[in-house]
Amino acid sequence: MTDVDARLNASLVRPQLNDDGAIRHFLGVEGLNKAQLENIITKAMSYFDQDGKLTNTEELAGRTVMNLFFEPSTRTRMTFEAAQKRLGANVLNIDIARSSTTKGESLRDTLWNLEAMSADMFVVRHNASGAAHFMATQVTPNIAIINAGDGWHAHPTQAMLDMLTIHREATKPFDELSVAIIGDIKHSRVARSDISALKTLGVKDIRVIAPRTLLPKGIERYGVSVFENIDEGVVDCDVLIGLRIQNERIGSPLLASSSEYFKAYGITDERVAKARPNALVMHPGPMNRGVEIASSVADGPQSVILKQVNNGIAVRMAVMALSVAGQDAYKGL
Repeated sequence: MTDVDARLNASLVRPQLNDDGAIRHFLGVEGLNKAQLENIITKAMSYFDQDGKLTNTEELAGRTVMNLFFEPSTRTRMTFEAAQKRLGANVLNIDIARSSTTKGESLRDTLWNLEAMSADMFVVRHNASGAAHFMATQVTPNIAIINAGDGWHAHPTQAMLDMLTIHREATKPFDELSVAIIGDIKHSRVARSDISALKTLGVKDIRVIAPRTLLPKGIERYGVSVFENIDEGVVDCDVLIGLRIQNERIGSPLLASSSEYFKAYGITDERVAKARPNALVMHPGPMNRGVEIASSVADGPQSVILKQVNNGIAVRMAVMALSVAGQDAYKGL
């Protein structure tokens, strides 16, 4: 096997990383170690000034970033675009609904054509699990690929903005926290990525709270405690993370009705009171008020939901800047 072959094989096994552990693509938090996640948090923190306001840099000046959203998104797409502009990048939002993929062109050919337009980075959201990994390993390995959510698999930048929010707002270090994730665990890429990031950062008490129909089989093997009773599950927690209930689940065999769900699993003032004093309340959005969370909680003093949005810009700045630097190092630039 030649050195080139060995390097290619290594890139297929660990496509996110260079040989020195630097991030080249950001496909998921799985496989990254504590130091690498802490490096993302530290990098994101560097974009806040002493008053806590986001700053601008020129780290992506002269670079072209293409946003490829194959499924709808508002919050994620807009915060990525805000992050790209704060980094000084040239930003192109590709209208996938009107692209050649709708005319029968393969994803591979579409990406190769976009690569030929001197793209430096693709930010990708796709409904197929593993799409970003496919792009990074099989199609456009020389372009930094940032996973903005793929199927039920992963949402790594959401996980890292959640970790940044906890880092900035919690009164304890990660290894002393109790964190509860409440809602549709089974279909949630956010839950999967959050659990992985929390475990890597040293959280020992991770609880998932949901009706049995919304829990994946074997969830316990991920080292979490499972609760079907929210009033028991939130006791003495430091962080409560609510998840969105998608409308198609309501009225199906998985979930009888939105009112029944709120009654049994909604994050209410009474349930927040069972957690530790000053427990953080988080939600990735968009929220269904009166289904997953009461308005009084979402808008209350313990909610850091809007801070999550702002922190999302900083985290996305960080992973894009780190990925471009990693790609440059990989190419020997």
